[in-house]
Amino acid sequence: MSFYGGYYSYTSVADKQRKAQKYIQKMKKSGIVLHPIEENSKPGSTWWGKAWNQNMTRYADLENRVSRGHSYVRNGFVLDMTIEKGVVKALVAGSSSTPYSVKVLFDVLTESELRKVNEICGQRIDSLEDLIFGRFPKDLGESFLDLLFPSPSAIHFSCSCPDSAYMCKHIAAVIYGIGVRLDEDPLLLFSLRGIDSATLIRSSLESRTKTLLANASKPSDRILDQSEVSKLFGL
Repeated sequence: MSFYGGYYSYTSVADKQRKAQKYIQKMKKSGIVLHPIEENSKPGSTWWGKAWNQNMTRYADLENRVSRGHSYVRNGFVLDMTIEKGVVKALVAGSSSTPYSVKVLFDVLTESELRKVNEICGQRIDSLEDLIFGRFPKDLGESFLDLLFPSPSAIHFSCSCPDSAYMCKHIAAVIYGIGVRLDEDPLLLFSLRGIDSATLIRSSLESRTKTLLANASKPSDRILDQSEVSKLFGL
C-alpha cells in the first residue's frame, strides 16, 4: 500500500515485483551485487530449514507474525540478505520505489554455551558431512534446538518502513527467509550465533582422534600370541 490523501492505496504484487526488478537492474548497472532469495523459495528442504521452522512454532506469538512474511518470500521480495555474526541485513521490496532496509540482531552464545556446543559436536558428530546434512541422533538434534536456535528474547529487529507494527511483514519475510538460507548453507547458523565453524570442526576432529587413539592403545583379544602363530602356519 502507498499513502495517498490520508488513505492507503493498494499496490499489487505485480507492481511490487516490477519495482523490485527495476531496483535490481539499477544496482546491477551500478556494480552492486545483491544476494536475493529466489522467488518461490521455501525453507524445509534440509534438516536445518525444517528445524528453523520448528523453532519458530515453539513460540506461538513469533510464529504467527512470521507467517505474514511467507508470501513476501514466495514472491521474491527479499532482494538482498546477508548473514554474519549476530546480525542479518536485508533489503525487502514493498510499496515504495526503493526497498526497505531490515536489520535483525541475534544474541550470540555465551562462553558456557559455546563450550557446550563444542562438547556436543566433539562427542556425538562423526564428520562435517554429518553435521551439514543433519545426520545425528535425535537427542542431539534437540540439544541443538535448545542451544543454537534463538528464543524470541534473543531476536531484535528494525525496519525502515512506516509500519508501526511490532513485527512488520518485511521483518517477518527476513526471519522466514533465514530458513531458506540455512537450507543452502547450514553453517550460517553457527556464524550467526557467534560460533567459529573452523574451531568447531577442529574440536570435533581432535575429539574423534583422541577416541581412536585411545581405542587403538587397548589390548585386543584378536591378536595372536607366538604359539598360536606357529600353530597357524605349522611352524
